Amino acid sequence: MTSIWNYSMSIDYTKITSPCYVIDEERFRKNLSFIRQVSEKSGAEIILAFKGFAMWGVFPILKEYISGAAASSVDEARLCYEEIGSQAHTYSPVYKMNEFNSILKYSSHITFNSLAQFNKYSTELQNYPKKISAGLRINPEFSEINHGLYNPCSPGSRLGIIAEDLNGGLPEGIEGLHFHVLFESDSYALEKVLQIVELKFEKFFPQLKWINMGGGHLITAKDYNADHLIKILRRFREKYGLHLILEPGSAFAWETGELVATVEDIIENQGIKTAILDVSFTAHMPDCLEMPYKPKISSATDPVHGKPTYRIGGNSCLSGDVMGDWSFEKELIPGDRIIFLDMIHYTMVKTTTFNGVHHPSIGIWTRDGQFRLIREFGYEDYKNRLS
Repeated sequence: MTSIWNYSMSIDYTKITSPCYVIDEERFRKNLSFIRQVSEKSGAEIILAFKGFAMWGVFPILKEYISGAAASSVDEARLCYEEIGSQAHTYSPVYKMNEFNSILKYSSHITFNSLAQFNKYSTELQNYPKKISAGLRINPEFSEINHGLYNPCSPGSRLGIIAEDLNGGLPEGIEGLHFHVLFESDSYALEKVLQIVELKFEKFFPQLKWINMGGGHLITAKDYNADHLIKILRRFREKYGLHLILEPGSAFAWETGELVATVEDIIENQGIKTAILDVSFTAHMPDCLEMPYKPKISSATDPVHGKPTYRIGGNSCLSGDVMGDWSFEKELIPGDRIIFLDMIHYTMVKTTTFNGVHHPSIGIWTRDGQFRLIREFGYEDYKNRLS
Protein backbone atom coordinates (compact mmCIF):
# COMPACT_ATOMS: atom_id res chain seq x y z
CA MET A 1 0.00 0.00 0.00
CA THR A 2 1.68 3.17 -1.20
CA SER A 3 1.68 5.98 1.33
CA ILE A 4 0.51 9.51 0.74
CA TRP A 5 1.27 11.33 -2.49
CA ASN A 6 2.94 14.60 -3.36
CA TYR A 7 0.48 17.44 -3.19
CA SER A 8 0.02 20.08 -5.85
CA MET A 9 -0.64 23.63 -4.79
CA SER A 10 -3.82 24.66 -6.60
CA ILE A 11 -4.96 27.51 -4.34
CA ASP A 12 -5.21 31.04 -5.70
CA TYR A 13 -3.93 32.89 -2.64
CA THR A 14 -4.84 36.27 -4.10
CA LYS A 15 -8.50 35.40 -3.49
CA ILE A 16 -7.94 34.77 0.23
CA THR A 17 -8.23 37.38 2.94
CA SER A 18 -5.10 38.04 5.01
CA PRO A 19 -4.23 36.78 7.50
CA CYS A 20 -6.03 33.46 7.14
CA TYR A 21 -5.60 29.77 7.82
CA VAL A 22 -6.90 28.01 4.72
CA ILE A 23 -7.42 24.28 4.35
CA ASP A 24 -7.50 22.66 0.92
CA GLU A 25 -10.54 20.38 0.72
CA GLU A 26 -8.97 18.16 -1.94
CA ARG A 27 -5.81 17.50 0.09
CA PHE A 28 -7.87 17.02 3.25
CA ARG A 29 -10.06 14.42 1.57
CA LYS A 30 -7.00 12.56 0.28
CA ASN A 31 -5.65 12.28 3.83
CA LEU A 32 -9.02 11.14 5.13
CA SER A 33 -9.41 8.55 2.38
CA PHE A 34 -5.94 7.17 3.03
CA ILE A 35 -6.52 6.93 6.78
CA ARG A 36 -9.80 5.11 6.17
CA GLN A 37 -8.03 2.62 3.91
CA VAL A 38 -5.42 1.93 6.60
CA SER A 39 -8.18 1.43 9.15
CA GLU A 40 -10.10 -0.99 6.92
CA LYS A 41 -7.03 -3.03 6.00
CA SER A 42 -5.60 -3.23 9.52
CA GLY A 43 -8.86 -3.75 11.39
CA ALA A 44 -7.90 -0.96 13.80
CA GLU A 45 -10.21 1.92 14.65
CA ILE A 46 -8.57 5.24 13.75
CA ILE A 47 -10.07 8.35 15.30
CA LEU A 48 -9.10 12.03 15.27
CA ALA A 49 -7.27 13.58 18.23
CA PHE A 50 -8.64 17.07 18.75
CA LYS A 51 -5.40 18.16 20.41
CA GLY A 52 -3.85 18.24 16.94
CA PHE A 53 -6.78 19.31 14.78
CA ALA A 54 -10.14 20.70 15.87
CA MET A 55 -11.35 22.73 12.89
CA TRP A 56 -14.98 21.81 13.37
CA GLY A 57 -16.08 23.80 10.34
CA VAL A 58 -14.86 20.91 8.18
CA PHE A 59 -16.25 18.12 10.36
CA PRO A 60 -19.10 17.51 7.86
CA ILE A 61 -16.34 16.39 5.47
CA LEU A 62 -14.54 14.44 8.21
CA LYS A 63 -17.69 12.49 9.08
CA GLU A 64 -17.80 11.02 5.58
CA TYR A 65 -14.64 9.05 6.44
CA ILE A 66 -14.45 8.47 10.21
CA SER A 67 -16.92 8.39 13.09
CA GLY A 68 -15.04 9.26 16.26
CA ALA A 69 -12.54 11.44 18.06
CA ALA A 70 -10.23 11.51 21.07
CA ALA A 71 -10.75 14.23 23.66
CA SER A 72 -8.46 15.54 26.39
CA SER A 73 -10.95 17.73 28.24
CA VAL A 74 -14.66 18.16 28.85
CA ASP A 75 -14.86 20.82 26.13
CA GLU A 76 -13.18 18.60 23.55
CA ALA A 77 -15.52 15.75 24.51
CA ARG A 78 -18.51 18.05 24.07
CA LEU A 79 -17.18 19.19 20.68
CA CYS A 80 -17.04 15.56 19.57
CA TYR A 81 -20.56 14.92 20.86
CA GLU A 82 -22.06 18.01 19.25
CA GLU A 83 -20.11 18.39 16.01
CA ILE A 84 -19.20 14.82 15.06
CA GLY A 85 -22.27 13.26 16.62
CA SER A 86 -20.48 10.52 18.53
CA GLN A 87 -19.23 10.05 22.07
CA ALA A 88 -15.55 10.66 22.62
CA HIS A 89 -12.66 8.50 23.71
CA THR A 90 -11.65 10.76 26.60
CA TYR A 91 -8.36 10.91 28.47
CA SER A 92 -7.14 13.65 30.79
CA PRO A 93 -4.31 13.71 33.35
CA VAL A 94 -6.96 14.66 35.93
CA TYR A 95 -10.73 15.02 36.01
CA LYS A 96 -12.54 17.63 38.09
CA MET A 97 -15.49 16.44 40.16
CA ASN A 98 -17.73 19.26 38.94
CA GLU A 99 -17.04 18.29 35.32
CA PHE A 100 -17.13 14.52 35.56
CA ASN A 101 -20.88 14.15 34.93
CA SER A 102 -20.37 15.95 31.64
CA ILE A 103 -17.38 13.72 30.84
CA LEU A 104 -19.67 10.74 31.40
CA LYS A 105 -22.37 12.21 29.15
CA TYR A 106 -20.05 12.95 26.25
CA SER A 107 -17.80 9.85 26.39
CA SER A 108 -17.94 6.22 25.32
CA HIS A 109 -14.46 5.47 26.70
CA ILE A 110 -12.74 7.15 29.65
CA THR A 111 -9.07 6.57 30.36
CA PHE A 112 -7.61 7.41 33.76
CA ASN A 113 -4.07 8.61 34.30
CA SER A 114 -3.63 7.02 37.73
CA LEU A 115 -5.14 4.38 39.94
CA ALA A 116 -6.16 7.11 42.37
CA GLN A 117 -8.16 8.89 39.65
CA PHE A 118 -9.92 5.65 38.70
CA ASN A 119 -10.74 4.85 42.31
CA LYS A 120 -12.06 8.37 42.84
CA TYR A 121 -14.59 8.06 40.01
CA SER A 122 -15.26 4.31 39.87
CA THR A 123 -18.56 4.61 41.73
CA GLU A 124 -19.83 7.26 39.32
CA LEU A 125 -18.84 5.01 36.41
CA GLN A 126 -20.61 1.97 37.85
CA ASN A 127 -23.79 3.87 38.67
CA TYR A 128 -24.05 5.75 35.40
CA PRO A 129 -27.03 4.45 33.38
CA LYS A 130 -25.04 4.26 30.16
CA LYS A 131 -22.25 1.71 29.70
CA ILE A 132 -18.85 3.43 29.53
CA SER A 133 -15.63 1.51 28.96
CA ALA A 134 -12.89 2.43 31.43
CA GLY A 135 -9.17 2.25 30.79
CA LEU A 136 -5.83 3.13 32.32
CA ARG A 137 -3.02 5.06 30.70
CA ILE A 138 0.23 3.14 30.99
CA ASN A 139 3.80 4.39 30.79
CA PRO A 140 6.05 1.78 29.16
CA GLU A 141 9.07 3.92 30.14
CA PHE A 142 10.28 3.82 26.55
CA SER A 143 9.98 6.40 23.80
CA GLU A 144 12.11 7.58 20.91
CA ILE A 145 10.87 11.18 21.19
CA ASN A 146 13.93 13.42 21.33
CA HIS A 147 12.09 16.54 22.41
CA GLY A 148 11.82 16.55 26.20
CA LEU A 149 8.79 18.82 26.07
CA TYR A 150 6.86 16.10 24.23
CA ASN A 151 8.33 12.95 25.80
CA PRO A 152 5.77 11.36 28.19
CA CYS A 153 8.32 8.76 29.27
CA SER A 154 10.88 11.20 30.66
CA PRO A 155 12.09 10.25 34.14
CA GLY A 156 9.53 11.31 36.71
CA SER A 157 6.80 11.76 34.09
CA ARG A 158 3.34 12.55 35.47
CA LEU A 159 1.67 10.72 32.57
CA GLY A 160 0.64 7.10 32.92
CA ILE A 161 1.12 4.15 35.25
CA ILE A 162 4.35 2.14 35.15
CA ALA A 163 4.23 -1.66 35.16
CA GLU A 164 5.48 -2.12 38.72
CA ASP A 165 2.57 -0.07 40.04
CA LEU A 166 0.22 -2.74 38.66
CA ASN A 167 1.83 -5.64 40.51
CA GLY A 168 -1.44 -6.03 42.38
CA GLY A 169 -3.28 -6.53 39.11
CA LEU A 170 -5.79 -4.45 37.22
CA PRO A 171 -8.66 -2.98 39.19
CA GLU A 172 -12.06 -4.51 38.58
CA GLY A 173 -13.87 -2.64 35.81
CA ILE A 174 -10.84 -1.78 33.69
CA GLU A 175 -11.38 -2.89 30.09
CA GLY A 176 -8.53 -1.19 28.24
CA LEU A 177 -5.01 0.17 28.33
CA HIS A 178 -3.87 3.35 26.65
CA PHE A 179 -0.34 4.45 25.80
CA HIS A 180 0.81 7.55 23.93
CA VAL A 181 4.57 7.68 23.43
CA LEU A 182 4.98 8.71 19.77
CA PHE A 183 5.40 12.09 18.10
CA GLU A 184 5.22 12.42 14.30
CA SER A 185 6.65 8.91 14.25
CA ASP A 186 6.83 6.07 11.73
CA SER A 187 5.55 2.50 12.04
CA TYR A 188 8.96 1.19 13.05
CA ALA A 189 8.90 3.36 16.16
CA LEU A 190 5.49 1.90 17.00
CA GLU A 191 6.85 -1.61 16.48
CA LYS A 192 9.60 -0.97 19.03
CA VAL A 193 7.12 0.42 21.52
CA LEU A 194 4.82 -2.58 21.10
CA GLN A 195 7.66 -4.93 21.96
CA ILE A 196 8.14 -3.11 25.28
CA VAL A 197 4.41 -2.93 25.96
CA GLU A 198 4.08 -6.66 25.39
CA LEU A 199 7.06 -7.41 27.62
CA LYS A 200 5.72 -5.34 30.51
CA PHE A 201 1.93 -5.55 30.21
CA GLU A 202 1.06 -8.70 28.23
CA LYS A 203 -0.07 -10.52 31.37
CA PHE A 204 -3.02 -8.13 31.59
CA PHE A 205 -4.21 -8.57 28.00
CA PRO A 206 -6.58 -11.52 28.68
CA GLN A 207 -8.60 -9.20 30.95
CA LEU A 208 -8.94 -6.47 28.34
CA LYS A 209 -11.26 -5.58 25.46
CA TRP A 210 -9.15 -2.87 23.84
CA ILE A 211 -5.77 -1.17 23.60
CA ASN A 212 -5.47 2.45 22.56
CA MET A 213 -2.09 3.13 20.93
CA GLY A 214 -2.47 6.89 21.18
CA GLY A 215 -1.33 9.42 18.62
CA GLY A 216 1.88 10.42 16.93
CA HIS A 217 1.33 8.05 13.97
CA LEU A 218 2.22 10.20 10.95
CA ILE A 219 0.37 7.90 8.57
CA THR A 220 -0.06 10.45 5.78
CA ALA A 221 3.59 11.51 5.53
CA LYS A 222 5.16 10.75 2.15
CA ASP A 223 7.74 8.30 3.53
CA TYR A 224 5.44 6.50 5.98
CA ASN A 225 5.33 2.72 5.42
CA ALA A 226 1.61 2.07 5.69
CA ASP A 227 1.97 -1.58 4.68
CA HIS A 228 4.27 -2.16 7.64
CA LEU A 229 1.80 -0.47 10.00
CA ILE A 230 -1.04 -2.63 8.70
CA LYS A 231 1.10 -5.75 9.15
CA ILE A 232 2.03 -5.09 12.78
CA LEU A 233 -1.51 -4.04 13.72
CA ARG A 234 -3.00 -7.16 12.17
CA ARG A 235 -0.43 -9.35 13.89
CA PHE A 236 -1.07 -7.76 17.27
CA ARG A 237 -4.85 -7.92 16.89
CA GLU A 238 -4.84 -11.55 15.78
CA LYS A 239 -2.44 -12.58 18.54
CA TYR A 240 -4.42 -11.07 21.39
CA GLY A 241 -7.95 -10.68 20.04
CA LEU A 242 -8.14 -7.07 21.19
CA HIS A 243 -9.83 -4.10 19.58
CA LEU A 244 -7.12 -1.63 18.56
CA ILE A 245 -7.53 2.14 18.56
CA LEU A 246 -5.20 4.76 17.08
CA GLU A 247 -5.81 8.45 17.59
CA PRO A 248 -3.48 10.56 15.43
CA GLY A 249 -3.97 14.30 15.19
CA SER A 250 -1.36 15.64 12.79
CA ALA A 251 -1.90 12.87 10.23
CA PHE A 252 -5.43 14.06 9.46
CA ALA A 253 -4.39 17.60 8.52
CA TRP A 254 -0.78 16.94 7.47
CA GLU A 255 0.16 19.24 4.55
CA THR A 256 -3.48 20.14 3.92
CA GLY A 257 -3.29 23.91 4.26
CA GLU A 258 -1.42 27.12 4.80
CA LEU A 259 -1.33 30.34 6.78
CA VAL A 260 -1.67 33.27 4.39
CA ALA A 261 0.03 36.48 5.59
CA THR A 262 0.98 39.85 4.15
CA VAL A 263 4.13 41.99 4.38
CA GLU A 264 3.17 45.26 6.09
CA ASP A 265 6.58 46.90 6.48
CA ILE A 266 10.30 46.37 5.86
CA ILE A 267 12.74 47.38 8.61
CA GLU A 268 16.53 47.51 8.12
CA ASN A 269 18.88 47.59 11.09
CA GLN A 270 22.66 46.95 10.90
CA GLY A 271 22.34 45.30 7.52
CA ILE A 272 19.50 42.97 8.56
CA LYS A 273 16.23 43.40 6.73
CA THR A 274 13.09 42.32 8.58
CA ALA A 275 9.75 41.90 6.88
CA ILE A 276 7.00 42.57 9.43
CA LEU A 277 3.80 40.65 8.72
CA ASP A 278 0.16 40.91 9.76
CA VAL A 279 0.54 37.72 11.83
CA SER A 280 2.50 36.86 14.94
CA PHE A 281 4.73 33.88 15.65
CA THR A 282 4.11 34.08 19.39
CA ALA A 283 0.32 34.39 18.98
CA HIS A 284 -0.44 32.51 15.76
CA MET A 285 2.45 30.06 15.35
CA PRO A 286 3.55 29.43 18.97
CA ASP A 287 4.65 25.86 18.24
CA CYS A 288 7.40 27.28 15.99
CA LEU A 289 8.93 29.02 19.02
CA GLU A 290 8.05 26.22 21.44
CA MET A 291 9.92 23.45 19.64
CA PRO A 292 11.56 25.43 18.02
CA TYR A 293 11.29 24.69 14.33
CA LYS A 294 11.48 26.84 11.24
CA PRO A 295 8.36 26.63 9.09
CA LYS A 296 8.54 26.49 5.32
CA ILE A 297 7.51 29.47 3.23
CA SER A 298 6.29 29.03 -0.33
CA SER A 299 8.84 30.27 -2.93
CA ALA A 300 11.47 30.89 -0.23
CA THR A 301 14.58 29.01 0.89
CA ASP A 302 17.15 29.09 3.62
CA PRO A 303 19.53 32.05 3.16
CA VAL A 304 21.41 32.04 -0.14
CA HIS A 305 24.28 34.47 -0.71
CA GLY A 306 23.39 37.02 -3.33
CA LYS A 307 19.62 36.59 -3.08
CA PRO A 308 17.26 39.02 -1.28
CA THR A 309 17.22 37.77 2.31
CA TYR A 310 14.86 38.76 5.10
CA ARG A 311 14.20 37.98 8.71
CA ILE A 312 10.48 37.46 9.18
CA GLY A 313 8.87 39.33 12.07
CA GLY A 314 5.46 39.19 13.68
CA ASN A 315 3.09 42.05 14.51
CA SER A 316 3.17 41.77 18.31
CA CYS A 317 5.39 43.91 20.54
CA LEU A 318 7.34 40.89 21.86
CA SER A 319 11.00 41.37 20.91
CA GLY A 320 11.35 37.69 20.18
CA ASP A 321 8.41 37.58 17.78
CA VAL A 322 10.75 36.74 14.88
CA MET A 323 11.67 33.54 13.13
CA GLY A 324 14.81 32.95 11.15
CA ASP A 325 15.97 34.21 7.78
CA TRP A 326 14.72 33.29 4.32
CA SER A 327 15.89 34.13 0.81
CA PHE A 328 13.44 35.08 -1.93
CA GLU A 329 13.72 35.39 -5.70
CA LYS A 330 13.02 39.12 -5.59
CA GLU A 331 12.96 41.96 -3.10
CA LEU A 332 9.92 41.99 -0.81
CA ILE A 333 7.69 45.03 -0.67
CA PRO A 334 4.67 45.86 1.52
CA GLY A 335 1.62 44.07 0.18
CA ASP A 336 3.45 40.89 -0.84
CA ARG A 337 1.87 37.65 0.31
CA ILE A 338 3.85 35.27 2.52
CA ILE A 339 2.50 31.70 2.52
CA PHE A 340 3.50 29.54 5.51
CA LEU A 341 3.15 25.87 4.58
CA ASP A 342 1.59 23.07 6.64
CA MET A 343 -0.04 25.25 9.30
CA ILE A 344 -3.33 23.41 9.87
CA HIS A 345 -2.33 20.79 12.44
CA TYR A 346 -1.28 21.80 15.97
CA THR A 347 -0.45 25.39 14.96
CA MET A 348 -4.13 26.37 14.79
CA VAL A 349 -5.16 24.83 18.10
CA LYS A 350 -2.42 26.64 20.05
CA THR A 351 -3.11 30.20 18.95
CA THR A 352 -3.82 33.14 21.25
CA THR A 353 -4.84 36.79 20.98
CA PHE A 354 -1.77 38.02 22.86
CA ASN A 355 -1.32 41.79 22.54
CA GLY A 356 -4.83 42.01 21.12
CA VAL A 357 -3.62 41.09 17.66
CA HIS A 358 -6.49 39.76 15.61
CA HIS A 359 -6.61 36.01 15.19
CA PRO A 360 -6.27 34.99 11.52
CA SER A 361 -9.49 34.14 9.75
CA ILE A 362 -10.26 30.50 8.97
CA GLY A 363 -11.39 29.32 5.56
CA ILE A 364 -11.49 26.46 3.09
CA TRP A 365 -10.45 26.20 -0.54
CA THR A 366 -13.18 23.98 -1.97
CA ARG A 367 -12.88 21.22 -4.51
CA ASP A 368 -14.52 23.42 -7.13
CA GLY A 369 -11.76 26.03 -6.81
CA GLN A 370 -13.52 28.56 -4.59
CA PHE A 371 -12.54 30.16 -1.30
CA ARG A 372 -15.15 29.98 1.47
CA LEU A 373 -14.61 32.01 4.61
CA ILE A 374 -15.63 30.02 7.68
CA ARG A 375 -14.82 32.42 10.51
CA GLU A 376 -13.49 35.91 11.13
CA PHE A 377 -12.21 37.20 14.48
CA GLY A 378 -12.27 40.62 16.04
CA TYR A 379 -12.45 42.69 19.21
CA GLU A 380 -15.15 40.62 20.92
CA ASP A 381 -13.05 37.47 20.59
CA TYR A 382 -10.16 39.20 22.35
CA LYS A 383 -12.37 40.82 24.99
CA ASN A 384 -14.34 37.68 25.83
CA ARG A 385 -11.20 35.80 26.82
CA LEU A 386 -10.57 38.34 29.56
CA SER A 387 -12.61 39.96 32.31
